[in-house]
Amino acid sequence: MKKMMPYLWMSLLLAGTVSQHAWADDDDDDDDMQKMEQMVKTFGLISQQDAQTKALAAKPGVVKEIELERRKFRDGWDYEVEIVDANGKEWEVMLDAKTGKVNSVNRDWF
Repeated sequence: MKKMMPYLWMSLLLAGTVSQHAWADDDDDDDDMQKMEQMVKTFGLISQQDAQTKALAAKPGVVKEIELERRKFRDGWDYEVEIVDANGKEWEVMLDAKTGKVNSVNRDWF
């Protein structure tokens, strides 16, 4: 047992130095908003507020989240607007970020 004690202490010491702590950063949301606003100006896209208005016209409810995303298979940008309806169901409204045209309204099952 005495021979194993140094190994036990060494493994505990090593485990303590290898582990890292996660720190919460409240500024991430502000940084994301600033980046989104800059991209809207740079690429001539509709504003986040206009995207929310158009999404709510397509699917009434409360906006939970809005993201600006680069399209994967073709050029351009889309707004993904997550909406919660009066029944508590979540919906995803996809809008063309340049024109504001609603591309799809789908129930978010997850």
